[in-house]
Amino acid sequence: MKKNLKYNLTWLAIAAVIYIGLFVLYNGGFINLFTDSIIANIGINIILAVGLNLIIGFSGQFSLGHAGFMAIGAYTAAILTRDNPTFGGFLTGLLVGMLVSGAVALAVGIPTLRLKGDYLAIATLGISEIIRILIINLRGLTNGPAGIFGLPQFSNWQVIFIMMVLSVLIVSNFIHSGGGRATLSVREDEIAAESMGVDTTKYKVTAFVMGAVLASVAGTLYASYQQSVFPQDYGFMKSIDILIIVVFGGIGSTTGAIVSAIVLGFLNMYLQDFGNLRMIIYALAIIGIMIFKPSGLLGTWEFSVKRIFDKFSKKEDDSDASVNN
Repeated sequence: MKKNLKYNLTWLAIAAVIYIGLFVLYNGGFINLFTDSIIANIGINIILAVGLNLIIGFSGQFSLGHAGFMAIGAYTAAILTRDNPTFGGFLTGLLVGMLVSGAVALAVGIPTLRLKGDYLAIATLGISEIIRILIINLRGLTNGPAGIFGLPQFSNWQVIFIMMVLSVLIVSNFIHSGGGRATLSVREDEIAAESMGVDTTKYKVTAFVMGAVLASVAGTLYASYQQSVFPQDYGFMKSIDILIIVVFGGIGSTTGAIVSAIVLGFLNMYLQDFGNLRMIIYALAIIGIMIFKPSGLLGTWEFSVKRIFDKFSKKEDDSDASVNN
């Protein structure tokens, strides 16, 4: 327990250094509105990718429904903030969106997660589309295809950064917990895990619900930052975009998901000048990585604070042993 606290505090110290660096850049006038938009979207994409990676990379379930849960968070926050345009309304929307997404994920996860592979992907895609169609047709509540706009902007880079750090810490601590190890055993061999007494359905549903809740958080932040929500923003291609980030970074690597979101975010920024060729170059870059590095940028490698501490302690032990000798 004390070791976990030490590792978490170290991660928070690293995050604090990055935060201070960004703060200096913002206050020094080095970041304009366009760059701010890129940084904010990178933070949101990290939350989305870490959540989807928990489902795909750590529990071994192939989901294409992430955009639907993102839409739940975005619209819940938009509706509540529209009716109560205060920071309290924003926080209420964030919490209610998380609860609704978690409840929906639990309701649909128990029956659908019995499926595997392509069947599960199709089922989750169908759930995402059902959510989007409901949003379009509930005109009195969601304003239908026209969406909701003119929302107050309570989501800035500071709020997004804090939520991103919390999301990564929660997922990392879960993976290294007893439940996380049980989830990994399901990914490696579900039949063997079940034969050893692991409740496979429980851990698959847990990972699915956690991923959905994180997607809702990202949706809330995105809606507040953009100050608008539209149904077309949460279609099939949004789920594919998040999946690309996970695959590009390395399935089963939280570090890979973070690095991938940053690399693709800045790549997208630098390709803005190419106009209509931007998406072609973007796609070719991803295809190139997949050809020459099919496991993704980092594969399953993780940056581990624990590993660094262990190396230092080993060096100290070796030096003490040499002194004693």
